[in-house]
Amino acid sequence: MIERLQDLNFLHLFYFWVAVRQGSITAACDHLHLSQPTVSSQIKKLEKSLNHELFDRSGRELRLTDVGSTVFEYADEIFSAGREMLGSLRGLPSQRSLRLSVGVPMYVPKLITYRLLEAALRFPEPVQIDYHEAPMEQLVADLARHRHDLIISDRSISSDGNKRCFNHPLGDCAVAFCAVKPMADQLRADFPQSLQRAPLLLPSPQTELRRNLDRWFDENDICPKIVAQFDDSAMLKEFGRGGAGVFPTPAAVLDQVCQQYNVELVGTLEELRSHFFAITAQRKLLHPVVMAISEEAPKILFDIRNGTNLLNEQNPSTS
Repeated sequence: MIERLQDLNFLHLFYFWVAVRQGSITAACDHLHLSQPTVSSQIKKLEKSLNHELFDRSGRELRLTDVGSTVFEYADEIFSAGREMLGSLRGLPSQRSLRLSVGVPMYVPKLITYRLLEAALRFPEPVQIDYHEAPMEQLVADLARHRHDLIISDRSISSDGNKRCFNHPLGDCAVAFCAVKPMADQLRADFPQSLQRAPLLLPSPQTELRRNLDRWFDENDICPKIVAQFDDSAMLKEFGRGGAGVFPTPAAVLDQVCQQYNVELVGTLEELRSHFFAITAQRKLLHPVVMAISEEAPKILFDIRNGTNLLNEQNPSTS
């Protein structure tokens, strides 16, 4: 395996980069005006020099291995910067953006994620957001390999072996329960004891909110009637919109959830909190956009409790 930068063949890396962007070796050959044996052999030489396979060749589709994905991300930065350099030399204005790679588990409410990431859209310099959804274990592994700058999660995590992670609290809010109007009207007066007989739509057991809910149910002698449980917070709310049951949501996005999914508030549990964390690979926040997100988060998540709803009408289509 090569160890010195001067031994890395950037032309081979370029062919690999084009092949991934084009989606196939054949398309890359057409784009580069080269024969397929030429491009294929150069990519194989790159793999040999790196001592890693970059493509999974077990199927007909062009699929990257984990190492291949990592190499492509670096190659994309290298050749995107090269393209910007050439544009600058031609006198074109620079379009270079700060890159922010964000990993988010599916169960984190998308409205919360969107509002936290709005700080990146308001950042004084251009920012390119690379948004990834995946299981928490994969996100943590990718963070350790520096493939993400930030994970937004509803729970803190512990460092594990070589995977050093640091939790930065962003804030918390109460938990509200919502349902379609007929169901909400029936359950509101006797809330929260009315949850005893109510059909419930809950997040999956792996989420911190679900663990807190289960603990609260036990402490209050409520045996929930669980209709369905979800990894995806948006799908949970779709079932709620359809009248399948009552569902919990962070109070910080209550108004938007009610408007978007045509549901009403049943009641709020102030003693139950939805917590949110920025998880990074560094003890101290270094990425300027992550710092901006951390600074603005308390306004988004705390001011709701003080009667100030900072969440405006500009919502994404799912939450």
